[in-house]
Amino acid sequence: MATTVNTSTSKNPLKGLFNYQWIVSNIPFFLFLTALTVLYIANGHNGDKIVRKINTTNNELKELQFEYKTLKSEVMFKSEEAEVLKAATPLGLKISRETPQRLKVK
Repeated sequence: MATTVNTSTSKNPLKGLFNYQWIVSNIPFFLFLTALTVLYIANGHNGDKIVRKINTTNNELKELQFEYKTLKSEVMFKSEEAEVLKAATPLGLKISRETPQRLKVK
């Protein structure tokens, strides 16, 4: 009795896709995907840099707002009548007790 041996090997269907000719014919597509990947990564880095810059600017703005409020309160305090009198006394200035006179224009 003669036995026949099945010598055919089962082919992997994906093995036919990844041959040399297929890879060479799709090089432009692979380059396109590579360029998209590089742009995607660069966009992520650029976004992170912009977020850091925005946070830095917000912190500077808060500091300037605090400084503004501090200076404004100092000016308000120094412009009170009592404080103005204290600052003007060494210069020889004092409050006039006389009522002001009106000038009449003819």
